[in-house]
Amino acid sequence: PGLVCAKDRTMAGLAAIAAAGVGARIPARSSTATVVGLTGGIGMGKSSAAAWFRRCGFRVHDADATVHSLYAAGGAAVEPVCAAFPSARGADGGIDRAALSAAVATAGREASLQRLEEIVHPLVTEERAGFVRRAG
Repeated sequence: PGLVCAKDRTMAGLAAIAAAGVGARIPARSSTATVVGLTGGIGMGKSSAAAWFRRCGFRVHDADATVHSLYAAGGAAVEPVCAAFPSARGADGGIDRAALSAAVATAGREASLQRLEEIVHPLVTEERAGFVRRAG
């Protein structure tokens, strides 16, 4: 998960919620959104932290879920990814992630990963920006 967007919340309010725990009241104060990014390696608790923020009433943008949506049949990443990696198209019309992984490895990992990131990262950025606009 990548982004927590808390409309009408203050950083002091976030700290108070963290101190009080799940179920604490979320203070309202301003009309601008506070954006908090969750980062970390595998197994660092990002999903747990995002779930906690959701339980507290915050809107959470999940970059992993966004990529799954972009890779699904009809998703914005399907055509450009399949143009770069034709064998990645799944039977359902979306991206077959295992086939994509094999295509990336076969075509030269470094250059292929860079190409894939050039396609997917702007789409995720666009989705995240829309999320923040809608939340703000």
